[in-house]
Amino acid sequence: MKRTFFVRLNARPHERTVAASLCEARWLRCAAHPPCVGVASRVAATGLLLFASLCAAADWKIAEPGWRYEFPRDHHAHRDFKTEWWYFTGNIFDADGHRFGYELTFFRQGITPFAERDPKSSRFIVDDLKFAHFALTDVSKQTFRFEQKTSRGAFGEAGFDDGKRLAWIENWTLATNGDDAFDLMASSEAGTIHLHLRATKPPVVHGENGISVKAAAVRYASHYYSIPRMQTTGEFFANGKSHPFRGESWFDHEWASGQLAENQVGWDWICLQWEDGTELMLYQMRLENGEPDASSSGTWIAQNGETTHLRSSDFRMTPIAFWKSKASGAKYPISWRVTLAGQQTEFVVRAAVENQELALGPITYWEGAIDASGTRHGRAIKGRGYLELTGYAGPLRELSR
Repeated sequence: MKRTFFVRLNARPHERTVAASLCEARWLRCAAHPPCVGVASRVAATGLLLFASLCAAADWKIAEPGWRYEFPRDHHAHRDFKTEWWYFTGNIFDADGHRFGYELTFFRQGITPFAERDPKSSRFIVDDLKFAHFALTDVSKQTFRFEQKTSRGAFGEAGFDDGKRLAWIENWTLATNGDDAFDLMASSEAGTIHLHLRATKPPVVHGENGISVKAAAVRYASHYYSIPRMQTTGEFFANGKSHPFRGESWFDHEWASGQLAENQVGWDWICLQWEDGTELMLYQMRLENGEPDASSSGTWIAQNGETTHLRSSDFRMTPIAFWKSKASGAKYPISWRVTLAGQQTEFVVRAAVENQELALGPITYWEGAIDASGTRHGRAIKGRGYLELTGYAGPLRELSR
């Protein structure tokens, strides 16, 4: 489900022209005064989101029933929708068996629908905001690093759909490598990671009739699919040395124009890859009173790739352990007991590292590697995956709709 950091975009056409001029003036002023370039990343994120609210546009498509998914077409950008992300997580191991978790996500926040864009406008008139998150968890050392990049892409330093590149921002890239494989690259102060991912299962469409519903009203839905298991190889370059990795990854791609409803504050999301070759995705939208929204859902994926849609009444997620962030003060439920009555399954999810919070100013959330163990049909099961927790450092309402 997830990665749904929306801004309010509702200006009339004549207002958009004025806003665009103001935005261009702001960027030109920053270009003329170098101190603007060195702003910290979380300040930049705040500015970009406010920038999006100033440079507003309407008339976005909404996710409606009947979407026919086609691949590799739908791996690419859907510019008629306001928000989109390409999201990769994985559990990988080095040659000594040390475990790492990673997250690399590329976001597209639309300002002007594709049909309304003027190809002759100034390069400083931004049609899409681009930002990305990269995080690396060292389970053995119990450490967590994260970084963010933001860009307007005025000079081609960030964008979407350029040959094999699906998304990029500076030297962070997502590229296709055939119909069922991807290449990822990201760098941080610690080093640079290169990963090659090859699908071992076909894409899985979540929800029903082509949409993943997030609330009762019609407009709160998305088009959402995953490649739930991808063989992953690669290497990490640091201090002039190459460290090889092997493991498995999960890929989410989602696009929409509205998801969080007025009475929703965030969501809890789990993806799991079980050792027996099955997978599971669950999300629950949280209401202001802390209860899960009835629109929450999930997908059970069998060994042969067949899927079972799970409604909110088909599963129960109960938090059993918490961690409090010193950075944000948020209290996150990092361990859960989960039951799926129809699958005769019960298991417990635990964080591989307690502190896996991305404290990024207006977009602060917990996202990290997890372990799961329990029983299915009376037999023991084990797996690994990722957990995302949003809205605990403050409601995402102002970043929605």
